[in-house]
Amino acid sequence: MKWKKLMVLLCSAAMVCSLAACGSGKDGDSAGGQSAAEAAGDEGGAAPAESGDGTTITFLTNAVGNKADALRAACEAFEEETGYTVDFQVPGEGYEELMKTKMAANELPDVFTTHGWSVARYSDYLMTVNDLEWAADISDQIRPVITDKDGNMFVLPVDMDIAGIICNMTVLEEAGVDPDGIQTWDDFAAACDKIKAAGKTPIHLGGKDNWTIGQYFDWAAPSFYITNEAKSHADELKGGTFDTAVWEEVSGMLADWVAAGYFNEDVLTADYNSDIQALAQADAAFAFYGNGGIVDTLGVNPDADMGMIPVPAVSADDKPSLISGEDIAVGVWKDSKVKAEATELLNYLARPDVLKGLAEAAGNKAGLNGVSADVGKIGEYYDKYADVEAFPYFDREYLPSGMWDVMCSTGADILAQKDGAVENAAKTMEQNFNDKYVAE
Repeated sequence: MKWKKLMVLLCSAAMVCSLAACGSGKDGDSAGGQSAAEAAGDEGGAAPAESGDGTTITFLTNAVGNKADALRAACEAFEEETGYTVDFQVPGEGYEELMKTKMAANELPDVFTTHGWSVARYSDYLMTVNDLEWAADISDQIRPVITDKDGNMFVLPVDMDIAGIICNMTVLEEAGVDPDGIQTWDDFAAACDKIKAAGKTPIHLGGKDNWTIGQYFDWAAPSFYITNEAKSHADELKGGTFDTAVWEEVSGMLADWVAAGYFNEDVLTADYNSDIQALAQADAAFAFYGNGGIVDTLGVNPDADMGMIPVPAVSADDKPSLISGEDIAVGVWKDSKVKAEATELLNYLARPDVLKGLAEAAGNKAGLNGVSADVGKIGEYYDKYADVEAFPYFDREYLPSGMWDVMCSTGADILAQKDGAVENAAKTMEQNFNDKYVAE
């Protein structure tokens, strides 16, 4: 199936332009969830205001590209249906620091996306969603990720992030690279050598948006620390021990790639959009992003032959793997002054017609049972790699909260080829791990 079909969906129906026409009325009742009044009763809030009374709901998201556009469109459709105003904000790479500031002041947005941290970081600030009608339909594939030890859930999982390394298949083919032959990181390096020899950029990374650097570590670290059961450090990490020698291997591979010339020359000044442009124009082969990166690439060039491969293993005695976790996950601040109206918005996003469009914009499976998202050719890769084991994002599962920024900053030094950057990265990671780790 041509990717053009997918882009028609994403840029029109999947962009939720017609969602307002799908509403079931002003009272918040829908097929996707209970009414705001019922939710307010569950959570002890006030009944929702009358439609059009000037109520404003603040909504902050870390989403970028097509996902952010789709969320904005859904909020606009919600505004049309209810008369409320949604103050929709996309802070970009400053999102995490902004949210930390807001948590410290206990002044959070009424609604926000949790970027993988609904339980570990945000659960104390979010209302539970267990009693909302749609909670019973949350997929078993994502439910454990968003559930705390007491069985509480705090977000609507719009979709499920199950991803590998995205790639332009045309570039691979022209360079003579068989994607199925990439089983280990040595195989990956050999593929990069062929791509470079063919005059293309093997890996495009927009380091100006420093979150793109953290993506590398989240993708690569599990293969060194976790995926090989015979050599797993999972229990050590969970128990508060960080092995710096292993992190030197992870960082060292990044440094080796820089020295080999696998990255774009402007790796420290390019941004995420530069990555997407390079993939869309078949100037680059690989990028360390989830399927939303594929969708954004197709938004630039619907004819681009995009796909993905599993994350390679370190050695032949292990197998390639996939990354899994929250993608678009939305929660309501438990102390919101407009909690009932905010819950009404959450229930609106859970409607099958709305959720479908949002999941398609992300290029992922929907997070609720009974909602079938048309993700075009991406669906072929879901099927192809259905038996490949998926592991959680490394920093979300195995590192203390707050380590993401550390990964990004130390990675930037490696990309800049600073003296001692690899060793310093390992030491800095260990120090921050020890400082931030709290035994349960």
